[in-house]
Amino acid sequence: MKRRNEGFSALGVLIFFLTIAVTVTVSVLSYVYVDSQTDGDTGRVALVMLFVILFLSAVCTIVDIVRRKHTVDDPVAKILSATEQIAQGDFSVRLVPRHRYGRFDEFDVIMDNINTLAEDLGKSEVLKTDFISNVSHELKTPIAIIKSYAVLLEKETDEDLRKRYAKILSDASERLSGLVTDILKLSKLENEKILPEKEKINLEECLAECVLQFEDKIEKKNIDLACELEELYVISMKSYLEIVFNNLLSNAVKFTDEGGRVAVKLTKEGENAVVQVSDTGCGISPETGARIFDKFYQGDTSHSQEGNGLGLALVKKVIDILGGEISVQSEPNKGSTFTVTLKETVI
Repeated sequence: MKRRNEGFSALGVLIFFLTIAVTVTVSVLSYVYVDSQTDGDTGRVALVMLFVILFLSAVCTIVDIVRRKHTVDDPVAKILSATEQIAQGDFSVRLVPRHRYGRFDEFDVIMDNINTLAEDLGKSEVLKTDFISNVSHELKTPIAIIKSYAVLLEKETDEDLRKRYAKILSDASERLSGLVTDILKLSKLENEKILPEKEKINLEECLAECVLQFEDKIEKKNIDLACELEELYVISMKSYLEIVFNNLLSNAVKFTDEGGRVAVKLTKEGENAVVQVSDTGCGISPETGARIFDKFYQGDTSHSQEGNGLGLALVKKVIDILGGEISVQSEPNKGSTFTVTLKETVI
């Protein structure tokens, strides 16, 4: 938190004190002078002192007006203008503090906070716009496929072609359903205030159950599956862990060529449980690795029909909620290894 410069308060108090002192001193000296010049004529002394007090009051008022305009009114006007622009959706507004950093007063701190707020809101708006754009794009493709092949299916009489079109419709519908499901999951994770209760979980059993869900796909692609699982119990949220494991396993199977290898490892390191999912697939470049957890980002577009780019975004969100870490080691054409460190209570 940025703190204002305490020196400015001391300076303000000093100026106020000196103003009062000068005013009182001038008033007393004026009284002594007028009294000596009028031989103690009370009426004349009172009249002159009235004009002196009025003059000094006017001077102090003018000085205060000038001071207030410079120190209060001007920065308040700038702050109000900026907040109005932000309220209207203009997040490009930036305020220039009146003093250098380290000598900020209260208004400078407010201006700097407004700049930070506007910048963060601007980034959020860009992310929101990109998210909507990506969702729209991802929805258009399966909808267009469903519409086109529904028309063809209605007109086609050849039974083999009708089955082929029906399979394409089924795949497009499944992709559309998966996209909507992932969007809802991600939205729920980002907005959920009350998390599920943590419970004692057999991590070995949970991971094995997730692996079994991909048994058919693994056999179909003749993939060599290697599992090395320790018996570990953790206090965590099973439904959240399943999102992580299912997505990592799905990607490993998807990106591994026929006859390749997928390895799943569960070990205990210190007080943490560590899960590794490795494959011998296409691998990813450093550039792709830097963005792999972004929403809708797909580094390998050759498999774009099999996913929507939300899986790893979901994984990263869940890991953040659980307070764990996830990392990836990969090289193009040499496969990938995703490592999940669960900083849970390992029993």
